[in-house]
Amino acid sequence: MSPTILLCFLIGYFLMLIIISFATSKKTSDNSTFFIANRNSKWYLVAFGMIGTALSGVTFISVPGEVGAPAGNQFQYFQFVLGNVIGFIIIATVLLPLYYRMQLTSIYSYIEKRLGFYSYKTAATIFLISRTIGSAFRLYLVVIVLQHFIFDNYGIPFWATVLLSLLLIWSYTFKGGLKTIIITDTLQTFFLVLSVFLTIYFITKSLDLNILHAFETIKESNYSKIFFYEDFIGSKFHWVKQVLGGIFVTIAMTGLDQDLMQKNLSCKNIGEAQKNMFSFTSVFLVINLFFLSVGALLYIYAAKNGVAIPTDATGASRTDFLFPEIALNYLGVVPAIVFMLGLTAATFATTDSALTALTTSFCVDFLGMDKKQSADPKKDIKTRHIVHVVFSLLMFVVIIIFNSLNDQSVVSKIFQVASYTYGPLLGLYSFGLFVKNRGLHDKLVPFVCLISPAVCYVLNSHAKDWLGGYVFSVELILINGLITFLGLMLISKKTDQQTKF
Repeated sequence: MSPTILLCFLIGYFLMLIIISFATSKKTSDNSTFFIANRNSKWYLVAFGMIGTALSGVTFISVPGEVGAPAGNQFQYFQFVLGNVIGFIIIATVLLPLYYRMQLTSIYSYIEKRLGFYSYKTAATIFLISRTIGSAFRLYLVVIVLQHFIFDNYGIPFWATVLLSLLLIWSYTFKGGLKTIIITDTLQTFFLVLSVFLTIYFITKSLDLNILHAFETIKESNYSKIFFYEDFIGSKFHWVKQVLGGIFVTIAMTGLDQDLMQKNLSCKNIGEAQKNMFSFTSVFLVINLFFLSVGALLYIYAAKNGVAIPTDATGASRTDFLFPEIALNYLGVVPAIVFMLGLTAATFATTDSALTALTTSFCVDFLGMDKKQSADPKKDIKTRHIVHVVFSLLMFVVIIIFNSLNDQSVVSKIFQVASYTYGPLLGLYSFGLFVKNRGLHDKLVPFVCLISPAVCYVLNSHAKDWLGGYVFSVELILINGLITFLGLMLISKKTDQQTKF
């Protein structure tokens, strides 16, 4: 596939997004529009657009690649997805009603009202760190694909590709914010879903299979095992660990994350927000099954046509590269463009949303833009633009650092980091929601939220020796949240004051 054709496609794609941005923000670009789209978003647009935000380029590339990884992953990721579904239901029925009842712009304002000033700043800081790292990881995965298949051919360095990608994202999000994101993410999700189905069609056609035969071939292959019941102690793939991890990772990374909750809070009322979540959950479940099917078909295709699993400079296997390798070099021009369309849509739908959420959280939680009547709205908008630029640059730095350190599949790295960074949020919200008539020593909360991930790191590092060979997986986030919760109990005392929320 010609790098020039792919580059022209990218240029045209971003021109379309920039045109949409100016069309959606030309009438108004105040902070209310940027933060919560004036609470006037259509629930079905939010639901559909959230698919692209939740999946990202990691799902698009890394999840199919993991199917045939040397560790024998197969369809084990679907166990985690089932946990995600349970987590989404909990968010829709427990957290969303709370957020709407309190009319929040930043969801961390709940922590301020329930636990105190330092708890609030701690929760907001955890989000800023977690989302910056997580979104940088997701963008990194796509940038290395763009670098390898397009920009290396023009002698453009990796850092320049990263900077260009972030500049393009900034160009269509800085003005309209969430109002623009709702529209662009809907469009990008359409491209993402379309590319998944077309990719399955192209691969099955190249294997001389129809759709029904393709799924029968997947079922009978060595890649289709979903549930892992063996070795609860020593295996990361055991279904209990994966489902539990899926539940609590979802609650933390979605329900306690300003990014995806910001979209929900832009709906008119709680009823529409819940319709959004339930609809989104249904599509999310099905689309992940299709991504895993793509992975199985890729490995079946590779075996039949002698395609080697790509490796990095050290010779280590890089399953993340298998999908782009086959799509861009073996299937033809149209499948290559379809792949690039889906990959670009998946990744930039995640990153643009994250930058908007990071800007919103900092402006509301640390600059107080939503809590007081501004004497100079134009100055606030200028400040918001500066914050938006700063987070773009911060993400750039994280990607460059990660590129120098990366040694494993991005999907596993994201959830590993999430177990440490989002765990304290689980503890904070659990304490706020379920502990009544106890007052916190608020100034000690930041220390508890620092100690908990550190304890988890030590525990994870020595689990095999200390716990009879036990191997932690994504359920580590639950342990992290529990340690935080217990720490908060230790620094609290009984009080007669009644909890309001």
